[in-house]
Amino acid sequence: MHFITGGAFNGKRAWVIKNYCVNKEEHWLSAYDSIPLPVRLPENNHVVTVLEGIELWLKELTKQYDSDRCREIWNSCIEDWISWEKKIAERKLIVIGTDITKGIVPMEEENRLWRDVTGWAYQDLAAKSDNVDVIWYGLNQTIK
Repeated sequence: MHFITGGAFNGKRAWVIKNYCVNKEEHWLSAYDSIPLPVRLPENNHVVTVLEGIELWLKELTKQYDSDRCREIWNSCIEDWISWEKKIAERKLIVIGTDITKGIVPMEEENRLWRDVTGWAYQDLAAKSDNVDVIWYGLNQTIK
């Protein structure tokens, strides 16, 4: 699993397309297209599967659950995704999330919760990913 993060509109999607989707069959699941959190990934023949907009899926979790339950659900998803990826040796799972944890701390409690849960979720995802890259201005920095 490869976790890609960075600021909004900093080229994460373009970087993934350039590095993973050239001449390969890929499957995109995007929260930006209002697709619900893929707790279980579908069995398919795609070499590359991309989960995009995870910060939005986390936001939806924070609307329903407290931070501990959000993190439990999130870590369960991560474990299922890792198992799914390992079932077929050629599979590669790419997870893209916009970094919303920098800047001014939101005044609204629900936005602070979302920011906190996203930070913890990204830490969990980074710890369990094989690779982690931060994309700023279209350039990557490999941190794992």
